[in-house]
Amino acid sequence: MTRFAAFRATIVAAAALALSACGINSVPRDEEAAKAKWADVEAAFQERANLIPNLEQIVLSSAEQERATLNDVISARAAATRPEIKLDGADLNDPAKMAQYQQAQNTLGGALSRLLVSVERYPELKSQENFGRFMTQIEGQENRIRVAIRDYNEAVRKYNTTIRTFPDTIGANIIHGAKPMVPYEAVSEGAEVAPKLDMRASGAPAAPAAGANDNSATEAPAAVAN
Repeated sequence: MTRFAAFRATIVAAAALALSACGINSVPRDEEAAKAKWADVEAAFQERANLIPNLEQIVLSSAEQERATLNDVISARAAATRPEIKLDGADLNDPAKMAQYQQAQNTLGGALSRLLVSVERYPELKSQENFGRFMTQIEGQENRIRVAIRDYNEAVRKYNTTIRTFPDTIGANIIHGAKPMVPYEAVSEGAEVAPKLDMRASGAPAAPAAGANDNSATEAPAAVAN
């Protein structure tokens, strides 16, 4: 009996090792790691959105002619933070939902960039301590967003590799029914460059004609109403 028990224990251990090598543990482990990194991405974008009310107060008190541009930011912020735009772990393998989330964040980022470019043209605004503090905060937050996206994409790469690689792919397909996760796509090259805007106050003299590279005709993305 002792010999049989030892043999049975050996068989059980070997079976457990074989199952482990077939993705029983590695697939859910890598999936949960990617979901955790996605939570960091959403938190970073939410923190950026939380900074925008501070900018509203600064601009409204110092640059009335920026009201239209500010309204674009406010509308884009509302669209990017509405509950139905958020993704949970079950949505990370849905390209359409990821694209929707990215579009909302890109629209907010573009509107915010245009506003920051325009308000920096006012010396009295740039000299304000509140504006300088906000710029430091938003620049730091954009860096955190980039890091969070990089870490998420790396976690997705690892997970997607795991579910496609033998022997993990056995457990991924037969036991877990795993599907590839969607990485966060970077915006197209040059999309972070804000278009030149004519921010003249009403009745101000006309500015010199724009150069050949002026893209002031570029329209801002349509804001989504809250």
